[in-house]
Amino acid sequence: MTQYLLSVWHSPSNPIPDDPAVMQKAFEQVDAFNAELQASGMWVFGGGLQPPESATVVRSSERDPIMTDGPFAETKEQLGGFWIITAPDLDVALEWAAKGSAACMGPVEVRPFQDEPEA
Repeated sequence: MTQYLLSVWHSPSNPIPDDPAVMQKAFEQVDAFNAELQASGMWVFGGGLQPPESATVVRSSERDPIMTDGPFAETKEQLGGFWIITAPDLDVALEWAAKGSAACMGPVEVRPFQDEPEA
């Protein structure tokens, strides 16, 4: 089975809702989605992220690491949360992403992990 990253993106065209009732609905829907995904046996890990402003960027240097306030990318789109799942193929991962997108009311990108070399 392949592992997939299902990532939730926020952007100006899909902002985080200001309405507490809408946010509560999204939280409840995501909780139900998480429970369904866990029951399927495909759940590996998942979680929501704090806003990009809370990030710290660490860069390697010849001396001490350099740490700056984030976010790293100067972009309108930002990662808001993610799930890592195992699925038999991309089609199954896409089906789960569609359910996750409906639950969180936003776009979900699906990317397979690189294959690990066999030991």
